Amino acid sequence: MNTLDVEARIKTLEAQVRTLQDTLEIERLQRSYGYYLEHWMPQEMIDLFSDHPDVVMDLPEGKYLKKEGVRRLFEGVPCNNPEFLHQVMMLSPVVDIDSNGKDAKGRWYCFGAVSIPQSKGVTQSFVSGTYENEYIKENGKWKIKKVKWHINYHAKPDEGWVKPGHAVPRDLNEIFAGPKPDIPANRFSMEYPSGYIFPFHFKHPVTGGKTTEGQRNSSLGYT
Repeated sequence: MNTLDVEARIKTLEAQVRTLQDTLEIERLQRSYGYYLEHWMPQEMIDLFSDHPDVVMDLPEGKYLKKEGVRRLFEGVPCNNPEFLHQVMMLSPVVDIDSNGKDAKGRWYCFGAVSIPQSKGVTQSFVSGTYENEYIKENGKWKIKKVKWHINYHAKPDEGWVKPGHAVPRDLNEIFAGPKPDIPANRFSMEYPSGYIFPFHFKHPVTGGKTTEGQRNSSLGYT
């Protein structure tokens, strides 16, 4: 192996190490978000987000724009009740780093327990959802740029973690009592048993081809 081949090999290995390090940092970033979300720690969550003008929180309730919108959301939801719990685990990550080394996308499953105090007591449910997020590297640090959260289902447990006699039925009118989004939601219901597949940002890891969720969703009338 000549000198040029050795240098090329070294550069390839260096690039692979950078990609691995970036992937691990993004996974740590997203998992930290989950821990802060558990007890609704506003400043900790806000600090994970970029100052980029394209920052957005895309939720079933609507979109919150820029870091100011993120701040308004997290600071606008009163969650100082000790019975509040939003414990969703960040699972099965697939992270792709852009060739520029400064942008990335990640998909996550989330599953966990949610209890939300309301006027008549505390609602309780298991929740399953999917994140399709975007990340950006600023001053050597990975930050969240875009969050897109899709709820797969809510499931009422037979026996919950709320004290007996204090649990109340889930009231859809009280589930989200935060500030109004910058852009109101215009989504149709995509929760189970709709058959809807939340679109993937990545291609098939073996074939390199686009996956077929678009065909499935179109056949079900979801466009």
